[in-house]
Amino acid sequence: MATGKSPRPPGRRWPALLVAERPRPEGVRSWPHAWWLAVGTVCFGAFMGQLDASIVTLTYGSLRTEFHTSLAAVEWVSLAYLLTLVALLVPAGRLADAHGRKLLYLYGFAVFTVASAACGFAPTLLALTAFRVVQAAGAALMQANSVALVTTSAPRARMRSALGVQAAAQALGLALGPTVGGALVSTLGWRWVFWVNVPVGIVALVGGHYLLPRTRARTRVARFDWPGFALLGFATTSALMALSAASGLPVPGWGVAVLCGAAALAGWGFVRRQRRTSAPLLDLALLRVRTVAFGLVGALSGYLVLFGPLVLVPVVLTARGSSDLTAGLTLTALPAGFALAATVGDRLLPRGLPDRRRCLAGACVFTLAVAGLLVVPLTAGPLVPVLALTGLGLGTFTPANNAMIMGAIPARTSGTGGGLVNMARGLGTALGVALVTFALHLSGGTGTEAGARWAATALLAAAALAVASVWLSPRVSDTGS
Repeated sequence: MATGKSPRPPGRRWPALLVAERPRPEGVRSWPHAWWLAVGTVCFGAFMGQLDASIVTLTYGSLRTEFHTSLAAVEWVSLAYLLTLVALLVPAGRLADAHGRKLLYLYGFAVFTVASAACGFAPTLLALTAFRVVQAAGAALMQANSVALVTTSAPRARMRSALGVQAAAQALGLALGPTVGGALVSTLGWRWVFWVNVPVGIVALVGGHYLLPRTRARTRVARFDWPGFALLGFATTSALMALSAASGLPVPGWGVAVLCGAAALAGWGFVRRQRRTSAPLLDLALLRVRTVAFGLVGALSGYLVLFGPLVLVPVVLTARGSSDLTAGLTLTALPAGFALAATVGDRLLPRGLPDRRRCLAGACVFTLAVAGLLVVPLTAGPLVPVLALTGLGLGTFTPANNAMIMGAIPARTSGTGGGLVNMARGLGTALGVALVTFALHLSGGTGTEAGARWAATALLAAAALAVASVWLSPRVSDTGS
């Protein structure tokens, strides 16, 4: 049940700082544009998360050399993070709706920052992967609440603009990631790729404490759905493990089949559990809203297209003799285009243009751009305009897509809704990494022309799915809101 005031959480034995959301200073609270401060604070998390996501792919070569292992094994530095993130996003959003989005967001930042420092000190690939799991748990608390904090802080008429700013912060992290990552790996070494998160995390923690608003509308949770949580995590983990195993890990064919079957069975069990329990982890009624359902498919497809090239381009260019720094600079064109469209696109496009048409325009642009990967030479020069155009399309598509989804979800469940959005993004990211690796493996070599074209074909199929998801979505929201 939603309430007008933020209730005092249970657990008075604990220090108030640990269990209660602290109010903002009066000067901040009373300022008419204070919501921009909240959006700006959330942008630190958006920037940090995407910087980490894009920067890590530049370490693959160094990690393979230092730990003497295969690309499929190193891939788990990314996939372990993404699997944990995807499994925890909806539960984190559900808990935030009940106990406070600001509170769990700040806890997420603290965990993420400490785990980032630990990743930099990891002595083995296994230890690095384990620390990445902890890092992902912190990221889940951040990301499940980021969209909800933006949409509940900003006036409804400014929601798309606020989400565009958040998307631009994400894109800035993506844009700086390849360049910064290439420079760090080439000079200081791969460990600094993780240590660079620490100062950003400290600044964001302080800013969040003073600038984020407390949660006003909450949803009571009678009990946490642990069986549902376990089934969801098992389903996503098994599916991506199957794809990764098929990408070059020493797993027999029957093992891949077992993982696929386990994923399907756990997914069916999760849906059945959510339909029957009185306190579901995920209210399946949200997914029956066509705007939400098709929007989530679009969000997944868009992030698959966004992150696929972050693996493909560095692998192909470095295999052909380019340096990590050159690969990073080339790849920057993609998130730079994303940032440009996300920040100025709302001003350049007609103000009255509906979100659905913005989504369709953006999806068509990045689909045409991805098709270019099938024909242009896979060298730095020709790739830059193709990646930039892909980014422009994605930067137009993403804020409008997120605004459509969140506009169709009640405010009292915005944390769960934000978790769904970010879960779709996380799945898209994981599939982008895994599908590109799979395509490269099928070709028989990480730098072959055939492998790169197969990977581009997979990205084109995802882009076409994004177009279809917009085309099939209702022209007017079927929620009535």
